[in-house]
Amino acid sequence: MKHSFHFFIFFIFFIFFGISCIQKKTEPIAISNHKDSLQAYFSLANDFDLPPDEREQYILKALHIISPQENDSLHRVNLFKIANRYYNLENWKEYNKIVHLVLKKSEMKQDAFSIAKGNTYLGDYYDSQSMPDSSFLYYDNAEKKYIGLNDNYNLAKTIIKKAILQFNQSDLLGSEKSVFKVLKIIKDTENNDVLYDAYNHLGLIYNELEDYKNAMVYLNKALTSIDDELTASFSQPKATSYNNIGLVYQNKKDFKKAKDYFQKGLEEENVAKDKPSLYAMLLDNLGHAKFKLNEKDSLPDLFFQSLKIRDSLQLTTGIIASKLNLSEYFISKKDTVKAKQFATEALELSQNINNYRNILNSLKQLSVIEPQNVSIYAKEYIKISEKLQKAERNIGNKFSRIEFETEEVKEKNSNLTTKNRNLLYALLSFTVFGLFLYIVKTQKNKNKVLVYKQRQQKANEDIYNLMISQQSTIETGRVKEKKRVAQELHDGVLGRMFGLRINLDSLNKFDDTIAVEKRNNYLLELKNIEQDIREISHDLSREKSELINNFVAILNDLFEDQKKTFESKLILSIDPTIKWDLMSNSTKINLYRIIQECLQNINKYANADTINIKFKKEESNLVLEIMDDGIGFNVNRSKKGIGLQNIRSRAHECNGTVEINSKIGEGTIIAVKIALE
Repeated sequence: MKHSFHFFIFFIFFIFFGISCIQKKTEPIAISNHKDSLQAYFSLANDFDLPPDEREQYILKALHIISPQENDSLHRVNLFKIANRYYNLENWKEYNKIVHLVLKKSEMKQDAFSIAKGNTYLGDYYDSQSMPDSSFLYYDNAEKKYIGLNDNYNLAKTIIKKAILQFNQSDLLGSEKSVFKVLKIIKDTENNDVLYDAYNHLGLIYNELEDYKNAMVYLNKALTSIDDELTASFSQPKATSYNNIGLVYQNKKDFKKAKDYFQKGLEEENVAKDKPSLYAMLLDNLGHAKFKLNEKDSLPDLFFQSLKIRDSLQLTTGIIASKLNLSEYFISKKDTVKAKQFATEALELSQNINNYRNILNSLKQLSVIEPQNVSIYAKEYIKISEKLQKAERNIGNKFSRIEFETEEVKEKNSNLTTKNRNLLYALLSFTVFGLFLYIVKTQKNKNKVLVYKQRQQKANEDIYNLMISQQSTIETGRVKEKKRVAQELHDGVLGRMFGLRINLDSLNKFDDTIAVEKRNNYLLELKNIEQDIREISHDLSREKSELINNFVAILNDLFEDQKKTFESKLILSIDPTIKWDLMSNSTKINLYRIIQECLQNINKYANADTINIKFKKEESNLVLEIMDDGIGFNVNRSKKGIGLQNIRSRAHECNGTVEINSKIGEGTIIAVKIALE
C-alpha cells in the first residue's frame, strides 16, 4: 500500500513536470517589427523540433509579410526561402506554387540568376514526384543559365543533381561523366560541399558497378573532405558516408564491417531530426546486416521502424527496400503468408514507378516464396533484366575515368603534352577514316536498296499487267457469250413469239365477245413479254468500257475473296466520276497493295465487325479511306511496324500522303491522298 502511494506521488510529479516543459517550449516570442518578425518566422518555420502544422503557420505568416512587397531582388530571395521551407515540410503543392510565382517575377525583371535557381527548384520538385524526364529538363535549363552567368559553384551543384538523377535511372555511364565534369569545374577551388557530393556519388556509382576498390577510394575521399562548416549543416555528411561505406561492405558480404559502419552512422548527433530519410535507411541497413549475421534480437523492429519513417515521408524506393527485407525476414521464420504479402507489395510499388532494379529483386523474392510459380517469375525476370544490360557501361566508365585522370597527369607531367597531342591527332584521323568508310558503306547500301526497289517496281508492273491480261480474257469471253445469248433471244424466241401473236390476231374474226376480250389480253401480255426480252437483249449486247482493263473488277475479286474467307462485313463505295484509265499502272498497283496490307492487318489484329472502303474524288485528288471498328492501336508505338512503313512507302512512290488515326477501343482510319494526273 505504501509502495503504491509513493508511485502515485511520483506519477503526479512526472505529469506536472512534463506540462511545465511543454508550456515553456511553446511560449510566444516577442517581435519588435516586420523585419525582425520575418526573420523570426523563417527561423521558426525551419525549427525541426516544432510540429509540421505549427511550422506551416509560420510560413504563412512570413508569406503574408512578403506578398505586398515590391518585386526586387530581396523580395525574390525571400520567396525562395518560403519555397525552401515548404520543401523541408514536403508540402509539394505549395512548394511548386511558390517556385512558379518566383519564376514569373524573375522573368518580369529578367533576373537570370533567379530564373536559373527557379529551374533548379523545379527540377527538385519533379524529382520528388518521380518524374525524371521533367526533372532532368529543368536541371538542364538551369545548367545553361549558370554557364551564361559564369557561376561555377551553382553550375557544379546543378550538374551533381543531374548525375544523381541519372544514377537513379540506371544511367551509370552518364552519371559518372557528369560527376567528372563537376570535378573539372571546381578544380582548384575550396567548394568542399560540392567536392564531397562528387566523391560520394562516384563511390555509389562504382559500388553499383561492383568496382568495390574504386568505390572505397572515392567514399574515403568524400569522408576526408568534410570540414567544420559542412559538419555543422543539416546534411549529415558523416552519417551519409558511413552508410555508403557500409553498403560497399554489405555488397562484399562482409556484414560485420557493414554493421559497424551503419551503427556509426546512427550514432551521429541529430541524424534522425536533420535527415529522417537517412536515419530510416541506416535502420533498414543495420537490420539487414544483423539479419545476415543471424543477430535477430532487434528484428523485425528495425525494419518496421524504418518502414514507418519512410511511409510518413512517402519515400517509395525506401518503402520497397524495407518491404523486401521484411519479406526475407519472414521467409526465414517460415511465415510465407507475410513474406508473400510484403514481396507482392514491393513488386506493385516497383512497377508503379518503373524501377526495374527493384522489380527484379521483387520477382526473385517471390520465386523463392512460391517455387511452384518459379517459371512464371523467371520468364518475367528475364524480360526485365534485358532492359538492364550493362555490358558496355564498364568500358564507358573506364574511358571517362581515364579521361579525368589523364588530365590530372597531364598537368603534373608537362613533358607528355606532345605525346598526348599526337595520340589525339591519330584518334581524330582514325575517326575521320572510319566515318568515311561508314559513308561509303551507307551509300552502297542505299544503292542496293534503290536497285531492289526498281526491280520490285518492275515485278509489280508485270504482275499487274498479267492480272489485266487475265481479266481482259475473261471479260472478252463474257462479251462473246452475251452476244450469243442476245442473238438466240432475238432470232429465236422473239421470232416464235411474233408468229404466235399473228396467229392469235387471226382469231379475232370470231364474233364471240368474251373470246375476243381474252385474246386481246393475251396479245397485250405477249407484247409486254416481247418488249422485256428486247430490253434484255439490248443490255446483254451493250459492251461497257469498264469491263475491259478494269481495275475495279480486280478490286472486286479481292473483296470477294475477303468476304468468303473472313466474317467481317465489308462495305465498298467507289466514286463513279473517277477515271481509272487515266491513272498509271504503278499507282494502281500501289493502291491495290495498300488495300491488301490494310485488310491483312485488320484480319490479323483488329477483330473488326465492319470494314468500310471508300474511293472518292476530292478536287484534283483521289482519296482512299479504309475504316474499321476494331480494337484500334497506339499509333505512336506502332510507327516502326513493317506494315505501316510499307503503306507509307507506297503512298510516297505515288507522290501521295498517308494519315493514320487510331485509338485503343475506337477502331482505325487510314486515309491515302494521291494527286490525279
